[in-house]
Order: sequence, then structure tokens, then C-alpha cells
Amino acid sequence: MKYSYAELAGMIDHSLLQPNMTDAEAEAGCALAAEYGVASVCVKPYFVPRAAELLKNTSVIVGCVIGFPAGNSSTEVKRYETERACKDGAKEIDMVINIGKALARDWDYVEQEIQTIATETHQHGARLKVIFENDYLPSDDTKIKLCEICARAGADWVKTSTGYGFSKQPDGSYNYKGATEHDVRLMRQHSPAHVQVKAAGGVRDLDGLIMVRDLGCTRLGASATKAILDEYRRREAAGETAVKAASIGAGGY
Repeated sequence: MKYSYAELAGMIDHSLLQPNMTDAEAEAGCALAAEYGVASVCVKPYFVPRAAELLKNTSVIVGCVIGFPAGNSSTEVKRYETERACKDGAKEIDMVINIGKALARDWDYVEQEIQTIATETHQHGARLKVIFENDYLPSDDTKIKLCEICARAGADWVKTSTGYGFSKQPDGSYNYKGATEHDVRLMRQHSPAHVQVKAAGGVRDLDGLIMVRDLGCTRLGASATKAILDEYRRREAAGETAVKAASIGAGGY
């Protein structure tokens, strides 16, 4: 295979964010993350203490979403949510920007909010991922501007999506792409080397994981962790080395 199991498993933030997920299911997700040796679990704020307890003797980091999924909380609420999550054991924070402010091009607000959350995150020794929710952003210029702001404001990652940003289409249906090859390339190109890129939404198989790594991502948010890594082990056992053509951006986690 092109990459080792440890290299690919070490990219995955195992997503435990489904709105209808029970505590028992989230606990099982933590056990799966530990068994498969992924980078982290990404959990809801209330579940951080339990996840930290379950994973304290493993290499798996606890991450927490902030202002999730729509980013509409006030800056102070997001700051307190971050403080509480870090004190409860979160080592990584995935914060959603204020999407309406970005669409209005209120860049001072957007930058100050990211900087506030970055400062709070870093003073607890944690790291910050900033979620753009690209499906809501109408132009590459907006995404590029956000990359530039994140670099100044102290973000450790820029992230494509929440995995839950379904938007109403002209025909009345709801649709979602999530991470796309175009957006991942764009965000990597317009972020300095010290700001990493995380893909989320629409990557559900091994070839998609390999694709986003080739495009420069260091993390992938995924709920299909077991299927992705079981496929790696199957191919490795069969001596397969070829990577199949992959497409990403099909929507959802």
C-alpha cells in the first residue's frame, strides 16, 4: 500500500456527532477508536468527560465541537464552551465560524472570534480546527479570505465542513457536498505550511482517505472508520497495492 496503516489511521478523527446518537453508542465509538488506533474521537460537548475517561489510557485524543453545527452562538458562548471542553479533557477543538458574518464579509468580527477561541484553546494546551462549512460559501474568494484570517488568528487547522450542513436547493430539496477535491486543494494552497487542512463530509472509503492525504490533508473527519480501515487490512492481507479512483464530496459524514 502507498501508506502504512498507522499513517492512515493516524489521520482519522472518528466522528461521534450524530444528533440521535445515544451515550451507549458514543461509548462504543470510543472503544472502536481505541481498537483501530485513530487520531481522535470528535464528540459533543456534554460527552467530553466520559470520552476522556474511556480513552485516558490510550493514544486517542478527545476532540470537541464548538458552536456546532451552525456556528450561531455568540463569541463569548463559544469561548466558554471551549474553556469547559478543555477543562473536561478535550485536547482538540473544532469550532464553526459565524457563517452569516462571513457571508456579510464582516471580516473583523470573524477574525476576532477565531482569535478569541484560538487564545482560549491554546492556553489549555489544546489545538484549534476552524470549520468553514463550504457548502454555504458562494465563492472561492470567501474561502481564501477565511484561510488568510485563520492563519493570522492562530488556527492550527482549517476544516472544510461539519458533515451536517444541508442547505435548501432551488427545487426545495436539501443537499450537501461536504469536502470536495476543489476545496481541499484551494484551502491547502492558500494556507501557510503551519496551518493544516482537515476534510470532513463525504469521504467514506479508503480511496477517499488516500486522496485527501495526497491533496495535503492531515486529518479526516469520518464516521465510516471501521469500513475504511477494515478495507486497508483486507487489501494488505491480499497483497493489493493499487489505489482505485476516488471521488469525494458526496455529502454527510
